Amino acid sequence: MNELELPPYDVKVRGTREKPEIFDFLRKRYVALTPEEWVRQHFTHWLINHKGYPQGLLGNEIAMRYGDKTLRCDSILYNQEARPQMIIEYKAPRISLTQRVFDQISAYNLLLHVDYLTISNGLQHICCKMDYDNRHYIFLKEVPDYKDL
Repeated sequence: MNELELPPYDVKVRGTREKPEIFDFLRKRYVALTPEEWVRQHFTHWLINHKGYPQGLLGNEIAMRYGDKTLRCDSILYNQEARPQMIIEYKAPRISLTQRVFDQISAYNLLLHVDYLTISNGLQHICCKMDYDNRHYIFLKEVPDYKDL
């Protein structure tokens, strides 16, 4: 897998060369090892181990219903009251973080109305704080530490 702009961690993989799996510590099971999953696992470990995010407030692959459609958020950070606070969208390292990616996460936010939107391809991370009063995004220089949310 690709080198990322995220610190390494003790990766647990299994399976075959054709069907490798990686352990998702939040879902507590092995999942298919795709480039996007490689980014998700590194990013969530980084949030917890380096940015102080509580493991118990993060969830991976969270399904939401919108009419007859099911949408799936890559990761959600909840606040202490179990309200979604941040949506995180991952892409494979070869995928550029374009307006299209940002539009995707913004669509999820129409349902969740969170405080922060974050996207990452493992090489670049973009985080913004929502300013609902003025109807715009405030792009941050970096993903904030949990204590600064």
